[in-house]
Amino acid sequence: MSVADYKEDEGLPQADRKPYKPWSYDTANAKLYTPRFTAGQERWFAAALSGQKGKDPSRLAVFAEQPEHTRWEMVSVVDLDDKTLPDIALDQHGYATAVAADGNQQLAADADLLRTAVIDNFATGGVNAGTKVFTPTTASKQQIKVHDKTTKKYGKLGTTVFAGAANRYKDAYALKTTDGGALILFAHTHTQTDAVAHSGLQINPGKDDRAWLHDIPRASVTYTFVCSDAATVPAKAAPSRLIGYTCARTDASGPPVASGLTTHA
Repeated sequence: MSVADYKEDEGLPQADRKPYKPWSYDTANAKLYTPRFTAGQERWFAAALSGQKGKDPSRLAVFAEQPEHTRWEMVSVVDLDDKTLPDIALDQHGYATAVAADGNQQLAADADLLRTAVIDNFATGGVNAGTKVFTPTTASKQQIKVHDKTTKKYGKLGTTVFAGAANRYKDAYALKTTDGGALILFAHTHTQTDAVAHSGLQINPGKDDRAWLHDIPRASVTYTFVCSDAATVPAKAAPSRLIGYTCARTDASGPPVASGLTTHA
């Protein structure tokens, strides 16, 4: 359960709160990808995890050492839409090879370009960068579907606009694959702003919004989402594959409607 989930639960009546079920994974079936690091380098490893014994991995997680806390922490987790993982290059001792996720000229795309493409999937339906950087996959098509469906939900009564937002989580992690490309795990932040078309209309927050908006009607609402993404990138100039992403709403805010007669958007 994420911090965002806890926040959302705070706004729900006790009767509406779903019992928390800790996610567990089959340790015998976990696939660990541990790179070699030299002194002074940040140490991390990736793990492909399955929630069911004998099943293909359903999540990809990154664990990083936190020296200041003398412990390891899970810093990223992505729900996989494509259960077939790329072949990670391993040396004779079974170690993976970490490569630069940012500014890597040996790859068709780095984390920054992948992040731009993912945000474009939400913002424009992939028109500008999304469909150019990514070949169609379940994950990329789902992001475009979110844009197409959500931006039309109010019809003539309101608008919905997606945009990139300041991203606190700039760390990205990359492992070399056997074809010379890389598996890259990164994060992005985007907003979704819903607004009424004209005065006299209002947006009534739903129960899942209550922790942030407190049942107060709004003229507009900006939701903030933090997402973890995973993509496979080829070494040559060719489209990348978005193989999974996981988003959580971390904030919602907006101006209350002016007092007076209003209509629901």
